Amino acid sequence: MIARTLSLFYRDRRGVSAVEFALVLPVMVLVTFGTTELSDALIAHRKSVTLASTAADLTAQDNAITNAEMTDIMDATSSLLSPYDPGDATIVITSVVADLNGNTTVAWSDALHTAPRAVGSTVSVPNGLVAPAGSVIMAEVTYSFTSSTGYFMSGNQTLMSETFYLRPRRTSQIERIP
Repeated sequence: MIARTLSLFYRDRRGVSAVEFALVLPVMVLVTFGTTELSDALIAHRKSVTLASTAADLTAQDNAITNAEMTDIMDATSSLLSPYDPGDATIVITSVVADLNGNTTVAWSDALHTAPRAVGSTVSVPNGLVAPAGSVIMAEVTYSFTSSTGYFMSGNQTLMSETFYLRPRRTSQIERIP
């Protein structure tokens, strides 16, 4: 009788699909949430790179920057993070000048959601980037990414940090007018 019952149970295939689905479902849910979070993080990183390049580009196009122009640049670049919260990003735009010996210092600096660099402070830039007696605009962006689902990445992840350099286009050094 037991052998017959086991034989019937062994030949019965009605619940196989349900069992297979129950085994595969947790893996598929993990893959879906993982892919969503990874895609969201990659998009946020790409937006922070775009923000840094745009901030440097908008600044490098001018001869002199006023307070109103700097406010416009900060507002315009912050909007690039949409739909992410621009309050989680810090932006520092700095004019870096080199003396005749190639030593680089801060000529002026402005920042959003953080402190600007101190005027006259030493700045390290990649070798050969600034010619002696030349200048470069340096835009630094840090974005504190928070996952929308929080399944794999919980809390703020300061993974996005980008520094972008551009030479001034119309002059050798951009003046900062208060």
